[in-house]
Amino acid sequence: MNPWFSRNTRAVLTITARTVRFLIPWMERIPHSVIALLGRFSIAAVFWKSGQTKVEGFAVDLVEGTWSLGWPRFADSTIDLFRYEYNLPFIPPEIAAPLAAFAEHLFPILLLVGLATRFSALALLIMTAVIQIFVYPDAYPTHGVWATVLLYLIARGPGVIAIDHWVARRYRDLAA
Repeated sequence: MNPWFSRNTRAVLTITARTVRFLIPWMERIPHSVIALLGRFSIAAVFWKSGQTKVEGFAVDLVEGTWSLGWPRFADSTIDLFRYEYNLPFIPPEIAAPLAAFAEHLFPILLLVGLATRFSALALLIMTAVIQIFVYPDAYPTHGVWATVLLYLIARGPGVIAIDHWVARRYRDLAA
């Protein structure tokens, strides 16, 4: 074996190991609250945008900064979407469509402000499972990412940048 190659390989591995040992503690310092806020905003945007496709007359897109405030009503295609494309078993499209549209607006708002975060994430996780199992079973990479974010929020909570944190602190002080 070539000793030059072996020496250089050892040097590269040593530098790599030192770099990793230096970087990991910095990575571990990323605050949970920052991760949770990014997760809450991101997953809320996914479901909100989906909900917005089901209604007309009321549109809000915080990312693009556009809005159209009016009385919301179902888009003409919403019931047909549930009847022909989603085709959920057990739930008639006339019931599933308004429930989904309501859920895709309510739970993202709750996640965004950090109110009832764990329960809102649980509701969206159940919705994700229904979508994965009954609607788009081949979309597991996307749904897996959604589930991961939602499970993180269920397990760890919303962080300190949330109404839940303020409520918990207030009632913890009252209970003491």
